[in-house]
Amino acid sequence: MKSDRYYKDLNIIRILAMLAVLLHHLNILKGGYLAVCTFFLLSSYLSCISLFKKEKVSILSYYKNLFLKIYLPLILIVFITIFIVSYLPNIIWLNIKPEIRSILLNYNNFWQLKANLDYFAGNINSPFTHLWYTSILIQFDLVFPFIYIILKKLGDKIHKIIPIIITLIISIISTLYFYKTSTLSNIMFSYYNTFARMFSLWFGVFLGFIHIYYHPLIINKLKEKSLSKIIFYLYLIILIILFIFIDSQSKYYGISMILTTLITLRLIDYATLSPNKENIISKIFKYFASISYEIYLLQYPLIYILSILITNNYILIFSVIILVFILSNIFRFALTKHTKIKLKIFQSLVLIPILIFTILGVYKYIKTPDYTIEMKALEEELASNEEKLLQKEQEYQSKLIEENNSWEEELSKLTASKEELANIVKNLKITGVGDSVMLGAVDNLYGTFKNSYFDAKISRTAWSINDILLDLKSKNILGDVIIFNLGANGDCSKSCKEKIMATCGSRKVFWLNTTNLTSVNDTLKEFAKSYSNLYIIDWYNISKGHQEYFYADGIHLTPKGRVAYTNAIYEAIYNEYAKVYEEKKDEAIKDHEKGLKNKMTFIGSELLLNAFPYIQEDYPNAKYLINKDYTYEILLEELKKDLKNNTLTNKVILVFDNIINLKEKDYQEILKLLKNKEVYIINLSTQNLTNLATSNTKIYDFYSEIKNHPEYLMIDNMHLSKKGNEALKEYLITNLPQTNK
Repeated sequence: MKSDRYYKDLNIIRILAMLAVLLHHLNILKGGYLAVCTFFLLSSYLSCISLFKKEKVSILSYYKNLFLKIYLPLILIVFITIFIVSYLPNIIWLNIKPEIRSILLNYNNFWQLKANLDYFAGNINSPFTHLWYTSILIQFDLVFPFIYIILKKLGDKIHKIIPIIITLIISIISTLYFYKTSTLSNIMFSYYNTFARMFSLWFGVFLGFIHIYYHPLIINKLKEKSLSKIIFYLYLIILIILFIFIDSQSKYYGISMILTTLITLRLIDYATLSPNKENIISKIFKYFASISYEIYLLQYPLIYILSILITNNYILIFSVIILVFILSNIFRFALTKHTKIKLKIFQSLVLIPILIFTILGVYKYIKTPDYTIEMKALEEELASNEEKLLQKEQEYQSKLIEENNSWEEELSKLTASKEELANIVKNLKITGVGDSVMLGAVDNLYGTFKNSYFDAKISRTAWSINDILLDLKSKNILGDVIIFNLGANGDCSKSCKEKIMATCGSRKVFWLNTTNLTSVNDTLKEFAKSYSNLYIIDWYNISKGHQEYFYADGIHLTPKGRVAYTNAIYEAIYNEYAKVYEEKKDEAIKDHEKGLKNKMTFIGSELLLNAFPYIQEDYPNAKYLINKDYTYEILLEELKKDLKNNTLTNKVILVFDNIINLKEKDYQEILKLLKNKEVYIINLSTQNLTNLATSNTKIYDFYSEIKNHPEYLMIDNMHLSKKGNEALKEYLITNLPQTNK
C-alpha cells in the first residue's frame, strides 16, 4: 500500500462500521456491536501501515499523534458531557469519580467488567458506557510502536515471513482464547476483556505486515477489477446481514465476532487491491470516514442526554443522528491543523467555548462528592452478613430435611384466619437467592421467616443462579418457596431465566424487580407471563418516593429500607397464599347475590392493570378480574368458572388492547357466554368492533381518543401514560353507568 495512493473502499468499510455502531446504540440494529471488531482491525492495520511509511519510527511523535487524535477529543467530550449532565434533573451518578478515572487512565473496560455492567442491557446508566472501546484501543496503541519495531527488525534482518508467522500465530491463539471466553455464562467477560478482544487487533497487524512485505491475499484470477469489486460488495452484504440478525443473546455471538473480523480482513484486502482517483464522491466518503471517531465518542453522551429530554422515540433518534454529525464536524474542525488565516481565526472562535465547557466540566468533576467511603462501609457490612449466611447453611439444611413434607399437610388442617395464615407464611420453607440488596436485609429476613435460607452475594447477576439452585437441590435444601432479588447488576437472557424456572419446578417463585433498571423490570414482567408460578414483587413502585429506604445509590437499603423490603416480600407471599382460602367467601358472595346486579366487573389484562389505580378511585366497589397473562382461552375459562359460581356481576366491562389480540370472533364467543349480562366493551385496539353492538352490548371506542392524542401512550406505544390513564378514567366516568360508585 503506497503512501501516495488513495483507497476509497477503506473509507466505505469505516463508514459502514460507524453507522452500524450508531444504529446499534439507538436500538435499531441489534447486531451493530459486531462492527467494533471491524474498527479494531482497521485501527491496528492502519497504524501498522502508517509506521511503515515513516523512514524512522519516533516513539515520541507516535505518542504525540495518539494524544492529539485519540486522547484529546476523548478528554474534551468527557468533561463537556459532565458539565451538561450536571444540569439535568434527577440524575444520580454515583460512579462518576471511579468511572471517569478509569476513562482517563484507560482501563474503563476492566472497570466496567469489575462493576458487572452489561453493555447489552438496553438501559443507559452512563453516557460513557461505550468508552470501554477507547480504553482497549489506547492500551494497544501505547505498546504497539515497540511491537512494530521488534517485528520490523525481525522482518528486515532475518526474513520477511517471520513477523507474518508470529502475528498469525498470536492472532489464532487470541481468537481461540476469545471463543473460549465467549462460551462462558457471563459474555461480558469476553466483550470487555482486553486479552479476549486482542484477536481483532492482532489480525490487523498480521494483515499490515503482509501488505508491507508482499501484497493483498488475493489470487490472480480474482484480481480483475470488476470481479474484485463484486467480491468486495458481497463481503459487505454478508457483514450487513450479520449486523442485522446476530444480537448479543444469539448462540452464534462468539462465532459472529470472529467471522466479522475475518470478513473485515478480506474486505481490506480487496479495498487495497487497486488505488482510486479522488473525485467528489470519494472526497465525501473520505470526509465522513475522517469523523468516524468523533461520531463514536459523541453518540452515547447524546443518546443519554436527549433520552432524558425527549420522550418521543422517533424525535430522539432523529435528534441524535442530526446532532452527532453536526457536533462531530465541529470537533473535527476545532482539532484539525489549518494553514489559512481565516480558518485559524474561525477555529479559535470554535475552540474557545469548547475549552470553557471543558474547564467547567473539570470543575464539576472535582466538586462532585465521592461516595467511595460510604459505599466501602456498606460493602464491609455486606461482607459481614455474607459470613453469617455461610454459618446458617448447616443448621438450615438439617431443619429443612426434618420439615420437608409438613407444609401441605399443615395447610389442609388450617382454618384460614389471618393469624393462622400469618403463622403459616412465617414458617414456610423459603430459599432466597440474591445480590447485595438482599444481603443487606438478611437479618430482617431471617427475623421474619423462621425456616429460611438466604444465599446472597455482592455484584451477583442472574447468570450464576441456576448452578446455585442445582447445588441446593442436590443437597435437598431447596425450599418450597423461592425468592429472587436479581437484576440490579444487569439482566440475563431469556434462556438463562428459563433454566432457572425449570430448576425451580412447580415451586412458587417470587422475583423482586429493581429500582435502577426499568428495562430489566419490563423484560422480567414480560417473561413472567409464561409462568403461572412466577410472581413479580414490584419493589420499584413500592419503594418509589421513599428516599429514606435507600443509601445514596438508590439501590442498597438503609435500616428503614430493610424493614420495608422484608414487609414487601412478606405481603406478596401472604397475599398469594391467601388465595387458597378464597372459597370461604362463597357464602358471603351468595348473600350479596342480589346486590351484584347493580355492581360492575372490570375484566382486562396488562393495560387495565396499569390503569387500575386511576379507575378504582371512582369505582371502589367494582370487581376487578385483571390478569396480565390473559389469553383468549384463559379468559374464556375464567368467565365460565365465574358464571358457574354466580360470582360475576350483572354489568361487565371488558378493557383489552392489542396485546391480548382478541379477534372479533373471540368477542362473539365471549358475548355468547355473557348473553344475560350488560356488557360494555372499551375498545383500545386498532380493530373496528362496532358490529358487536346489541341491545345488551355497548361499544366505546377509546382508541380514537388515543389516535388524536399521541401523548396518551408511553414511548413503547403500548402502555398508557399518566395522561392516558387519566383520560381513560374520565372517559369511563362519562360513558359508563354510575350505579357502582
